[in-house]
Amino acid sequence: MRAKQSAAERRNRMRDKQEGGGRYAIIAPELIIQAKQMDLLTYLRNYEPYELVKFSGNTYCTRNHDSLKISNGKWIWWSRGIGGRSALDYLIKVKGYSFLEAVETIIGHTAIQAPVYEKPQPKEENKPLLLPEKCASNRVITEYLFGRGIDFEIINYCISNDLIFESLPYHNVVFVGYDEKKEPKYAAYRSTNKRRIMGDCSGSKKDYSFRLGKETWRKYTSLSVP
Repeated sequence: MRAKQSAAERRNRMRDKQEGGGRYAIIAPELIIQAKQMDLLTYLRNYEPYELVKFSGNTYCTRNHDSLKISNGKWIWWSRGIGGRSALDYLIKVKGYSFLEAVETIIGHTAIQAPVYEKPQPKEENKPLLLPEKCASNRVITEYLFGRGIDFEIINYCISNDLIFESLPYHNVVFVGYDEKKEPKYAAYRSTNKRRIMGDCSGSKKDYSFRLGKETWRKYTSLSVP
């Protein structure tokens, strides 16, 4: 029976070649597969816990990017319109690492300390989405979003397409996501005052998070949401 590979042996699987002054890393294919399998939440919990901030429920954001949300094995950076599933995607797309640097970073951490994975929580598939009561006016959220630098044309587009609305009684801005049948399946709220209150409405399904279509992205600038 083959003995379990030690941390030292795993580190030795990665070696550098010096050729013409350049640095070339040879990484075993199985280590690349291993790096690709690690999700971002597990990576941050185990190796960068100072960067992880709980947002609400099972949703997290990062300390440096509060519009980057992590939930259900996925992550999305709302203000940039990019996302992914793995820690490898995050290191490349957000931190600007090369593919090689990202793989070496992940494998280097796991060689020293094996990651601890959290048991997945059961999904509440049949829980209905509970939307807050709508305000007759959208004046407060329009002023709030415009104050955040969002163009009036984008705000009006979202309101007229029921992508956002002003809620009662607190006048929060609510961002709504729809399924293929144009039925609301997700909603996130954010306070419009100085208090940092935000979260997902009960029954929200992350697979249908608030988003603007491809044509809208081409026409308008990026909309920053929670």
